[in-house]
Amino acid sequence: MPGEQLNSSVLQFGEFELDARNHRLLRSGLELKLERIPMELLILLASRPGELVRREEILQELWGDEINVDSENAINTAIRKIRQVLGDDSSSPRFVQTISKRGYRFVADSKRQAAPPKASASNLQAVHTENFRSKMIRWTLLAGLAALLGIGLIVWSIRTFPKILRVSNYVAITHDGLPKQGPLLSDGVRIYFVSGNMNHRSISQISVNGGEASTLVSDLQSPQLMDISPNGSELLVASFGPDAGASMGKQSRRNESALWGISLPSGNVRRIGDLFADAGAFAPDGQEIVFGWNHGLYVVNIDGADPRQIAPLPGTASSIRWSPDGKRLRLTIMDPRTLRSSLWELLRDGTSLHELLGGWNPAPAECCGRWSSDGRWYVFQSTRNGRTDLWAVPEPSGLFDRKQSKPIQLTAGPIHSLAPEMSPNGQKLYMIGQQLRGELNRFDTRLKQFVPYLHGVSAEFVDFSRDGKWIAYVSFPDHLLWRCNVQGDHCFQLTGPAIQPTAPRWSPDGTRIAFFDASSGKPFKLFIVPANGGSPEVVVDEPWNEIDPNWSPDGQALVFSHFPVFDRQADLGVYSFDLLTHRLAKLPGSDGLWMPRLSPDGSLILARSADSLSLLLFDVSRQSWHELVSGESFGYANWSLDSRFVYFLKRGNEPAIERIRVSDGRTELVASLTGVRQTGFRNAVWMGLTPDKDPLILRDVGTEELYSLDAKAP
Repeated sequence: MPGEQLNSSVLQFGEFELDARNHRLLRSGLELKLERIPMELLILLASRPGELVRREEILQELWGDEINVDSENAINTAIRKIRQVLGDDSSSPRFVQTISKRGYRFVADSKRQAAPPKASASNLQAVHTENFRSKMIRWTLLAGLAALLGIGLIVWSIRTFPKILRVSNYVAITHDGLPKQGPLLSDGVRIYFVSGNMNHRSISQISVNGGEASTLVSDLQSPQLMDISPNGSELLVASFGPDAGASMGKQSRRNESALWGISLPSGNVRRIGDLFADAGAFAPDGQEIVFGWNHGLYVVNIDGADPRQIAPLPGTASSIRWSPDGKRLRLTIMDPRTLRSSLWELLRDGTSLHELLGGWNPAPAECCGRWSSDGRWYVFQSTRNGRTDLWAVPEPSGLFDRKQSKPIQLTAGPIHSLAPEMSPNGQKLYMIGQQLRGELNRFDTRLKQFVPYLHGVSAEFVDFSRDGKWIAYVSFPDHLLWRCNVQGDHCFQLTGPAIQPTAPRWSPDGTRIAFFDASSGKPFKLFIVPANGGSPEVVVDEPWNEIDPNWSPDGQALVFSHFPVFDRQADLGVYSFDLLTHRLAKLPGSDGLWMPRLSPDGSLILARSADSLSLLLFDVSRQSWHELVSGESFGYANWSLDSRFVYFLKRGNEPAIERIRVSDGRTELVASLTGVRQTGFRNAVWMGLTPDKDPLILRDVGTEELYSLDAKAP
C-alpha cells in the first residue's frame, strides 16, 4: 500500500511468523524449535519467495569458507528439519520446493509485517497531551501491579526453583537375574514387563513392592508391550497372534507387528482392527490409540475403526507417549540410515514435529521417555560412551519459563539403567538395571545339555577357518573382533572400539576375515581385515545397510544382503560383489530376501524371507529359487560343513535349534532352548556350529533386575 512502512525482520506465510532478526519461528502464536542452520536457511529462502536459491549460494551464505562441511548432507539435513517443523511434504510442497540438482524455491506467499503508521505533524501536540494523561494513569496502575507481581514472583520462584529431580534408595524388586525388556508399565499396584529374548518372550507381572514375578497367561506369542490403558484394564501389544499349533507361522499373512489388546487380569485378547504397529499408546481419555507404522503416525478409535494419518515420520517410531494434558505427543524415532534413536515431539493434531534435544548428544542414542503424571518431568534413557543412564528434563512452566531446560542426569551407577517408568503418584521411578555378561556354550549331544566351550569365553559370532586350526569371534559386550587358535589360546585383537564387527567369516585360504560394521550413526558396511592384523578395508562403496558377508569357494567374491528391520522400503535382495572387478550383481529372483548363507561347497545359497517365516534355497548352477521350509519364525541359520544340513533357531513358545536335510526337507530337533537363557549384541541371539556339527550359543550369565527408586522434586 502507498506510504506503508514494513517491519523487515518479520515475515508471514500461512499460519507462520518468522522473526529473522531474533531467529524465532511461531505458528499461531506458539514458538517452534528450530536449530540455527535450518533457521538461517529458512530465513534465506522465505526472504526471497519465488526465487531459485542455488545450493552453491546456500553453502556460501550459511557456512562461508568452512571448507570441511559436507555440503550435500548438511543442506539436505537442514531442508529435512525445515519441512518437519513446517509440516511440509516434499512431494507436494506448500513452502519449500526442491529444484533437482540446482537448489530450492520458497513457493508460499511470504509477506512482511506492516509497521504502525506515523502520526501527522498537526496531531503531535494533541497526542503528546493525551499521552501525558495516559502515562500518569499507567504509572499509577503499574505501581500497584508491580507490588502484586513482586509477591507473585516470590511465590512462583518458591514453587519452581530449584528444578532438580533427585532419585535415591535403590531397591531391587526382582531377584531372578532373567532377561527383561521394557517398557515397564505400572497401574500403581503392579508392574508389567517382558521376560525373555528374541527366541521367546512372555509378559510378566510383579507387585510394585516386589515378591515373586508371575506370567500373564494369554494366547499371544512373543508379545511386545506398548502401553497400559488409563484405567489399567488393558495392555496394548504387538504380536504374531494366538498360537495356531506348536509354534508360530501356521496362519497365513501373520506379522509380529499385528496390534492387539490384552484384558487385565483375565488375559483375554482382542485384535484391534486389522492394524499393524511399531509402537502405540492409549490417549489420556482412553477413547483413541495413536500408533506408528511404516514411517507414519496414525490415530484410530479404541475399537480399531477409522485410522487416519496425522504425521509422516523420518524413521521408525517407538515408545510413544501422550502428555498428561493430551496436547502433545513424544516418541522415539530410529533413523533408518544411521540407526540412531532420538526423542521427538509434536502436537496432537500432528503438526510441529521437531526433535526434542537436537544437538544435546553428539551421537544421539535416546529412547523410551515417560512423563510424570503431573507433567512436570520427562524421564528418558540415553547412552553415552557405552553407558546407558536415566536423565530427566523439567518441563517449562510459569510465565517466565518457556525455554526447554537441559537434561539432568539421574543415574550413574555401575549398572546400565534402562526403561524408566514413573509411578502414578510420581513418588517412585522404576527401571531395569542391567549387567551384561555371556558364556560361550556348546551343546553336548551325549549329555544332551549345553556346556562351557573355549573356557566359557564371553563371545558370539564364532567362525572356524577351513583348515580347522583357527577361530574368529566377537567378544561380548565390548564387541571386539579376535582371532585365536582353535583351543581359544594365543588370541590377537583385530579391531578397536571405533568399529562394531558382526558376523565374521574366514576366507577359504584363511588369510582374511570379512565382517560387517554395525556401528550406530552410519550405514552398516562390509569390511575385510587381514587375519594377521591390519587396517579393515571397506568392500562396497554404496550408501546401504549391508550385512552377512559370505565368501565364494574361490575367495574372489562376497555374497551379502541389505538390512530391512528399520527401513521397510529398503531394496531387499541377495547380492554378489566381485572383489577383483568390483562388479555388483543382484541374484535373480531374490527380491524381498535377506540374511544369505552360501553353502561350503558353493552350490546353494540359503536366504530368509523378509517376514522371517520362510527359508529359501538358490541353486547356483540353475539360477533358480525354491522354498526349503516355512511355517515357523526362523532366526539365525548355518550350514553344516558338508553342505547337507541347515541348522537354524526356531523362535516361539517352544524355542529350539533344529536342522533340515536339504535333500528331502526333513526337519528334526537338535536341542530344545526352553528355559535356556541367551544373550547377544543388541538383545539379538546367535547360533553357530563347530566343525563336528555341535551347536554353539552365547548363554546369558549376566543379570537384569527391576529396581524401584525414590523420586523427589521440590
